[in-house]
Parts: sequence; C-alpha cells; structure tokens
Amino acid sequence: MTDETGEHATPHWNRLIAERSPYLLQHARNPVDWHPWCDEAFEQAERKNKPIFLSIGYSTCHWCHVMARESFENPDVAALLNEAFICIKVDREERPDVDKVYMAVCQALTGSGGWPLTIIMTPERKPFFAATYVPPESRCGRVGLKELTPRISELWKNRRRDLLERASFIAETFRQERPHRTEKKLPGREIIDETFAQLRTNFDSEHGGFGTAPKFPSPHNLLFLLKYWRRTGEPAALAMTELTLTAIRQGGLYDHLGFGIHRYSTDDHWLVPHFEKMLYDQAMTATAFSDAYLATKKDFYGKAAREICDYVVRDLSSGEGGFHTAEDADSEGAEGKFYLWSMDEFRTVLGDDAPLAAAAFSVEERGNFDDEDAGETGGRNILHLKKPMEESAADLGVSSSELEERLEVWRKKLFEARSLRPRPLCDDKILTDWNGLMIAALARVGRSMNEPRYVEAAEKAASFILNGSVDGRGRLLHSYAGGSADVPANLDDYAFLIWGLIELYETTFRTEYLDDALRLQKLQIENFWDGDEGGYFFTSDGGERLLVRTKDAYDGAIPSGNSVAFENMLRLGLMTGDAALTEKGRQLAVAFSGSIAQSPTACVHMVSALDLALGPSREIVIAGVEGADDANALLDSVRSRYLPATIVLFRPMGSEEPPIADLAPFTKNMTVIDGKATAHVCIGGACRLPVTEIQDFIELLEEN
Repeated sequence: MTDETGEHATPHWNRLIAERSPYLLQHARNPVDWHPWCDEAFEQAERKNKPIFLSIGYSTCHWCHVMARESFENPDVAALLNEAFICIKVDREERPDVDKVYMAVCQALTGSGGWPLTIIMTPERKPFFAATYVPPESRCGRVGLKELTPRISELWKNRRRDLLERASFIAETFRQERPHRTEKKLPGREIIDETFAQLRTNFDSEHGGFGTAPKFPSPHNLLFLLKYWRRTGEPAALAMTELTLTAIRQGGLYDHLGFGIHRYSTDDHWLVPHFEKMLYDQAMTATAFSDAYLATKKDFYGKAAREICDYVVRDLSSGEGGFHTAEDADSEGAEGKFYLWSMDEFRTVLGDDAPLAAAAFSVEERGNFDDEDAGETGGRNILHLKKPMEESAADLGVSSSELEERLEVWRKKLFEARSLRPRPLCDDKILTDWNGLMIAALARVGRSMNEPRYVEAAEKAASFILNGSVDGRGRLLHSYAGGSADVPANLDDYAFLIWGLIELYETTFRTEYLDDALRLQKLQIENFWDGDEGGYFFTSDGGERLLVRTKDAYDGAIPSGNSVAFENMLRLGLMTGDAALTEKGRQLAVAFSGSIAQSPTACVHMVSALDLALGPSREIVIAGVEGADDANALLDSVRSRYLPATIVLFRPMGSEEPPIADLAPFTKNMTVIDGKATAHVCIGGACRLPVTEIQDFIELLEEN
C-alpha cells in the first residue's frame, strides 16, 4: 500500500522504522506520517506547499510519552497533522544542533522551554510558532492540537504572507545575535567573587541547592564553590556545597537501592524526582561528590561517588564498551513505578525487619508520593533518609555502625526484589559527549579513591569512542546506535571527550591519552573556532547549515562546550608548555567576556575555569621509576588532596627518552635526584627546588 508519491510500503510503519535512534523507533508505528530530519522532508514540504510540524523529544522524557500517547498515537489527531503539515520527529540527544536552535526560539517566543518541543515553521526552516507540550484538546490555558492545527492551516491558506513575515523576522533576529563582547581583555578575579555572591544570594539555606522548585542538582555550581573555597578559604562556599550534596544523597533524588541520580526534583526539598536517569547527571554529580570527598575527607561523599559509578558500570555499560544514554522515568505506563514502594511490599520482602527499615527509609502506610496525573494518591513511597546516619540511629535506638550495616542488608534484599519488576526502558544510544563526561568522572573518582575498576571502565569507554565513533578521517561522530555511528560531532563531543582524556592521562600517565587529547584539540580548533569573534561554534565548518550557527557559553544541565574547552586548553597548554594553546584559551574567555559580565552564574563553569587562567596554578612533574614505591608515594600525596588548579605529569625513568618528553619538552631535563623519585614543582610561574622527601613535597602542595 502506497500514498500518492509511492513512498509507503506498508500502512503499519512510518519512515522512522529505518532510523537507529531508540526515540525515533518508539514513534515508528505512530499514525503520524513522521519523517526524520532530512532534506527529503523539506523538499516534500516545498513541493506540497505545506508548513513543517517539528516535534523534538527524547526517549526517557515523561511528557514526551504523554504527548505521544494522547496525540501521536491518536488516529484523529494524526489525520489532522498529516493533512496540514509535513511532520518531522527529532531525537534531541541525537541532533543537539537542531534542538539548540529551536529551543532558543521557543525560549525567546514563550519565555520558557523544555521537552517535548513543538515548532511549526516554513519549508525554509524558519519558525513562526513554538510551544512545549501540546494536549490533543485545549485545556488549562493550553491550546490543543485539534484547535491549533486547523487554525494554522487557515492562516497558511489565507494569511500566509503574515506568517512568512513573522518567520523571516524571527529567523533574522536569531542570525544577528552574537555573544556579548565588551572589552578585549580577560575578565578579572572580581567576576569570580561576583559569581560566588550571586550563587550565595540564590542559595536555599534550608534545603540546599539553588532557587526553588523544580530544583536541579547543578553540580557545576558545586564544583565552582569547592574551587572558590580552596582559593579563598571562604567557609560559606564549602558549607553550601556540603548542605546541597548531603540533601541530594539523603533525598528522593537519589536511588537508595540501585544508586544513581534522577534528573531533577519537582519540589524544593529533593523528595519527589522526575525519575529519568541521565548519563550526564551521573557523571557530573559523581565528580562533585568525589571532589567534596577530597576537600573534606568525609567518606559520606566518597561513598556516594563510588555508588553512582557502580550504578553506571552495572546498568549503563554497553557490550561494546561505551555507556548508554539514559533510563526512562516510566515503566508499566506510569512514571516512577519501578522505584516506588508500599508498606505491604516492605513487609513481604523484609518480614520482621520491615518496621525498622520503613522508619529508616521514611516509608509510610499512607505513602509519600502523590501522582496527580495518574489520579492516584497514597500508599506509594519514595525511599529517602530524613536525617544523617547519626541522628537516625539515635532515633531508632541503635548505633550508627549497626544501622549502616542493617541498611545495607535491607538495601540488597529490596534491590533484588525490585530487579524482578519490569524495568524502565534504557536508551542504548552511545553519545560521544556524554561518554566524555563519564570517562572524566570515572577517571577522577578512580584516581582520588584508588579504585582501579572505575579507571578500567573509563579506559574501555575511551577506546570504544576513539575507535567506534569516528569517521574515515579520524573525526569524531556524535551518536552510536544499532551497530554503527553517525551524525557529525559537535563542539560538546570534542570538548567533553578531551576532558575525559586529560583526566585519564592524569590518572594512568599513559601518554597516548594526552596525545589523543592534543590531536582532538587541534581538530576542534580547525573545525569549530570562530576566526572573526573568537570562541567555538557548536557545529563544525562543514556541518549542516541550520537557521543559525549557535555559539554560547551558557551552562544548562551540564557545562557548555565553550566552558569546558576553555579549561581544556588551559590545562593542555600548561601540560605541554604550549603557550599558543594557553593564549587560545584566553582568547575564548575574552570572546565571552560580555556574557560572563552580564550573567556570571549562567556561565559558572567558564568562571570556574577562569580561576586557572588567572592563577596562580601549580605544575608538578614527578620523575621516577614507574610503579616504584617512592614514585607512588609522591603520586599518592597529590591524589589524596584537593588541588584544583594543579596539573600533574609523570616522567618515567629508563634507558630511552619517554614519550612525555616529546609531548612536553620542558620535562626533558627533569630527572631523579640521587636515584630517588623526585617532584619538580612550579607555582605561579616560579619553579621551586626539586624535592625527594614526602614532607617537603607536602609543604609545597599545601601552598595556595
């Protein structure tokens, strides 16, 4: 059976059946005549003289599922859409370049954004309508698709000129936007102080975190606060970090049985999450917990970092070596069902221990989770810890150590019982950028806590990406699914993977990671650098020409590619002695100086990297026999401390010149003294005398 163009082979599938994205495949049986984002769709819109209905979402998005069930699986709604539009479905994780452009349009036109993202535009890709979730019928102030679609059709037929003028105005406005650039100089340390002041003002001193509901983990804010505390000694910066991380670890945002972080909290006190588990959240939050552990030496944070990594390695590892993208919020047609517990279920699994376990995990007969969308209230519980271990133990009449031991026994039993439930869908795409973040986190946690299994997992993922997600010319590809990789890489792919490779080098001192980081950094500059204004575009020079070529420094749920690239170039410049790389990094910060000045907390990761640019930084080269006790003792002294503005190189001693001497020529003459492993330390551009004794080395490490 075919349509008038001969393009359908069957009424049961639309064109998405040929795609590899799990999200697109979820929509392959919709009665909506979906196209993927492709030239054919736009050519057909031009030929049939129809506007484009663009729907952007992702596989683990709860409201994307809702809109799909209500509208895209509804034959009546589908018929309206098919008649009025050429319909395009996009996986925002597979095509972040498309998503960035049209999400910015939605935010500008409506004042907010999110997914599902709904855009209506001309065949020339110029938008004239934007929204997020759209119900099938109008309700609660939202126009429904059954009303919107005929209205757009009527306007397209009778007032098309007005729509085209609006679309052209919107497109031209976005093309003219440029990053705010004021003075041609690097921002000063005063902007770092201002960023801290703004974060402090926006901080929730009762529950931790920033702002009100919904509340996101925002670990890049916490990484900044830790650096600020280390540089200035400001106690409030550390206190804000600790309160937030403690609240996250004890609250419902944390999966207390299987570990890992849900996407965000719908309330201001971290109890009720949106239950998606995104790879990037695991990476960034594990990094924050790990750094907090180094800063405070409190195993509470170290344990959380290890647990998050354990979740990722156990549940998100692919057979090929990379890490899958996310786990869904929904199972059995309901959000959070996999994670919720009733008191009866506790009794069934834990028997006589159920009352004490329920008190510890805050489980109640009436429940603490209300799902208004499903029309259900009471009886179901989100596991969480209301108080720190010491206080909970005192309330329950047991010692802290006994409660901790019993919690672990109960956790394992509950985890095993939960594993028998239908599991939420796993989006098994392997994204280069998010894998880069996870590689960095695993390497960092493995290094700081001496956990080789995390380092091995990071190395395996790096090997997979560097071999399986590249094209024939050695350039990165963005998305791997269905046995092959496609979609040209974006800035985040390069920046985040380079970050991961730098962390892997500083963990393993295998020079191939530093070599790969430098090679990718060169490709990034060649293909993404804005030669006119400075900074990096999100898409490459040879990439698809979209409505606008975006370039920004604003952080979202994760740091911006430009922010990470800034820090990467500074670190690589210090590690290799390449002043040109350091200068390129400084040019990037200058390019975004206006954006930083206008809204520093929106660019917090770039401000965080600015601390390294302004200095003083610390460069350490340890020379010694690889694996020898004296060399390991020096390395352990570094790894056990929180030293954010520090780079570490290792120069192995042997009969041949080591590869690090070629990558970092300044290390050629840095050797051992009297046959002992030796630390060569430079602080703020001034080199100190080499030291071989641990105590002398520690004194240098403790200097600010």
